[in-house]
Amino acid sequence: MNWTGESVLVTGGASFIGSHLVEALVDRGANVRVADDLSSGSLEYLSAVRDQISFFRGDLKRRAFADEVTEEINTVFHLAADHGGRGYIAEYPANCATNMALDTTVYEAAVDNGVERITFASSACVYPTDIQQDQVRLRESMVNFDERGGAYADEVYGWAKLMGERSLQAFEEQYDIDASIVRIFSAYGPRENETHAVMALIAKAYTKQDPFQVWGDGGQSRNFTYVNDIVKALRLAAEQITDGTAVNAGISRYVTINETIETIFDALDWEPNEIERNLDKPVGVRHRAADTTRAEELLGWTPDVSFEEGIEQTVKWYQEEYDQEEVSQRLSTDLVER
Repeated sequence: MNWTGESVLVTGGASFIGSHLVEALVDRGANVRVADDLSSGSLEYLSAVRDQISFFRGDLKRRAFADEVTEEINTVFHLAADHGGRGYIAEYPANCATNMALDTTVYEAAVDNGVERITFASSACVYPTDIQQDQVRLRESMVNFDERGGAYADEVYGWAKLMGERSLQAFEEQYDIDASIVRIFSAYGPRENETHAVMALIAKAYTKQDPFQVWGDGGQSRNFTYVNDIVKALRLAAEQITDGTAVNAGISRYVTINETIETIFDALDWEPNEIERNLDKPVGVRHRAADTTRAEELLGWTPDVSFEEGIEQTVKWYQEEYDQEEVSQRLSTDLVER
């Protein structure tokens, strides 16, 4: 697919992942429109391309606004959502539930305005939580609506994402709109906020927190995936999938929180005198990592950035972006807020 001259809407395009996607699309010659309410994003994230895009601020749960931003659009990347890290989705389930209304409104407006394709940014939280206590690679087929008990998502946020997937598939079935779904596994990188694990740990280390606070025992694992690789998966899904098939996007490696903090300490050339493990904090499932066979076969997608390289780049960005004292003063709130 040639993106040159393509009219593209990125919902949530001023957010962490969305802003990186916008930059990638602009670089490929697309005419990009961004719709965002700036509840977690920032226009600063779009500063490199601000004069090459059009920006609309508003609430996509409002049908009039959704209609306005989907007019004369060919492709929609739907990333807008009320979300955050583990602390946020545990503390604000009702906020996360509103994503179901948001998704439906965007899909309806897109169909009514003749949009040709929609790519939905889903989440690893759609997978059954009971199979994530051991190191079992998650395959897309582990979620289905064809048999009793085929779905058992993670928190209200996970259920809302799963309904977003199923709704998009229904729109594809009824209206023949091209549709694709990318299940994002533990994205991190520049512009992410401190409600997410990697950025929270970087912030704590950057402010030289000692004793260093770890949520859980540190043995829980994720396949932390650098944002540029997530963006590549979203773009390739839009280019190559039309029938609502979901694909995983994650590195092929279990990374424990203990390993993560050691990598961050190395990047900052600092380590605490003591590490304190808080077992009463929300940590989510024990292990989570993707089977990416489908993404490799359908998209030719594999991640380019190693975990160590990604952490080094993210730490460097964080040091350049934030003052230590300022981070220290706001950190306790930022760990559970958007």
